[in-house]
Amino acid sequence: MKVGFVSLGCSKNQLDTEVMLHELLSAGYEVTPDETEADVVIINTCAFIESAKKEAIDNILDIAWLKKHRKLKGIVVTGCLSERYRDEIFAELPEVDALLGVGSIHRIVEAVDSVLARAKNKKLAKFASFEDKNTVRLGGDRVLTTPEFYSYLKISEGCDNHCTYCAIPSIRGRFRSRPMEELIAEAKQLEALGVKELNIIAQDTTRYGIDLYGEYSLAKLLQRLTAQTSIPWFRLLYCYPDKMTDELIAEIRDNDRIVKYIDLPLQHVSSAVLKRMNRHGDGETVRGVVKKLREEIKDLTLRTTFIVGFPGETEADFSELSAFVEEAKFDRMGVFTYSAEEGTPAAKLPDQIDEQTKQDRMDILMKQQMSISAALNEEKVGTTVRVLVEDFDPVSEAHFGRSVADAPDIDGKVYFKAERRIAPGSMIDVKVREVLDYDLYGRAVMPKK
Repeated sequence: MKVGFVSLGCSKNQLDTEVMLHELLSAGYEVTPDETEADVVIINTCAFIESAKKEAIDNILDIAWLKKHRKLKGIVVTGCLSERYRDEIFAELPEVDALLGVGSIHRIVEAVDSVLARAKNKKLAKFASFEDKNTVRLGGDRVLTTPEFYSYLKISEGCDNHCTYCAIPSIRGRFRSRPMEELIAEAKQLEALGVKELNIIAQDTTRYGIDLYGEYSLAKLLQRLTAQTSIPWFRLLYCYPDKMTDELIAEIRDNDRIVKYIDLPLQHVSSAVLKRMNRHGDGETVRGVVKKLREEIKDLTLRTTFIVGFPGETEADFSELSAFVEEAKFDRMGVFTYSAEEGTPAAKLPDQIDEQTKQDRMDILMKQQMSISAALNEEKVGTTVRVLVEDFDPVSEAHFGRSVADAPDIDGKVYFKAERRIAPGSMIDVKVREVLDYDLYGRAVMPKK
C-alpha cells in the first residue's frame, strides 16, 4: 500500500515528517511523492498563525478531492492543527479519517492501518491519538527529506517563554531538551549520510540544557558536536537575545566549524511593546546584544524577525523600530504583521490595530530592508565566498548554492558559472561579480590541478 505526505510549516515540523516516514517504511508501506497514487495521505500541519491554519485546511480539502476521483482511501492529519483543534476537526472536516497530536507521531503506523481498515468497514470508528506531549519521547530514526548534503538537528521540543502572542506552548508543550549523547549519535548518523551542513533548531535553541543540566548548555553541545563529528558547517537558528551567554558568543567566535550566522528573532525594540509581548529584556537588552555580537564576532551575518501592529503599538513605537532597523542594518530580516491567535493573552489586549495599518508598517520596514540588503550585497562584489553547491540550473546555465550567510529556504542564493559541472554537495569558492536582488552572482574559483 502506498502513502503520500504533505508537510507544512517549519523545519521542526519537517523533522517530525521524517520520523513518520521512517516508521511507515519500516512497517512495509511504500511512500510515493505523487498523492494521486496514494492509498493514504498524511498531512503534517502548522497552526502557528491564521495564514498557516488556512493553508492546512486548504490542503486537506484539496487532498479530499482525490477520495472521489482517484484511489485515495483516507486522510491522516497530524501536527499543530490537529493538536490545537482536536475537538473540532472531525466535526468540521469530515473528510479527515484519523488525527494524531504532536505527542503521537510514533503511532503513525497504527493510524494508517486504522484508516485502511475503516475503508473496508465503515462501522469502525475514526482513529485519534493525543498522548501527553510533555512526556512523549523526542526524536527517532529519520528519512531525510532534504538533499543529502544538509539537514536539521532538533535539540529540544516545546517552549517555556510564553510570549503573549504565541500559541506554541499550548500546542507543543513545555520546554524539553534532548540529551547530548542522543544528539551526538544522531549527528554522526547524518554525517555518515553525507551531511555537510547541520542546522541546529528548536523553539528556543539558547535555552538548551537548562532542564537537564541546570544551566544553558548550547555552547557545550556545540563543542561536543564539532569534536565528535567532521561536519564542516553548523548553523544556529532560533536564538533568543536574553540567553546569548558570554560562553556561547565565545564558542561561535572561536570555533571555525560554527558558521558566523545567528538567527536572532527580536520581534521589536520598543520597551513598551516588548513588555506587552512578555519578551525577556527591554529595548536596551535588544540593542546591547546586537552591538555585542557585532563587536565580538567578525564577519557575522545577523538575521532577525519583527512583528508590527502588535496591540497598543503606537506611531512612536513603530518609529523607534524603523529607526532601529536603519541603524542596525541587519543582514537578513523578516517582518510579520501581528495575528491575533485565539487562546493567547495578546488576543484579549485592548488597542488592537487595523489590518491596513499593520500592512503599511510592514511595507515600510521591508522597503527599508531592501535598500539595506542591496547596499550590503554590493559590498560583497569582488570578494570570494565559500559556497555549498546545491544544483545546476539548465535555463540560466549556472550552478547555485548557499554561502555561510544563507540559511536553507529562508535566505538568498549564490549563482555562479564554472569551467565544468560541479556535483551537488561540493564546497567551492566563488568570486562575486554582481548582485541580483537578494542573490549574488559570480564565477567559481577552480582549484589548480
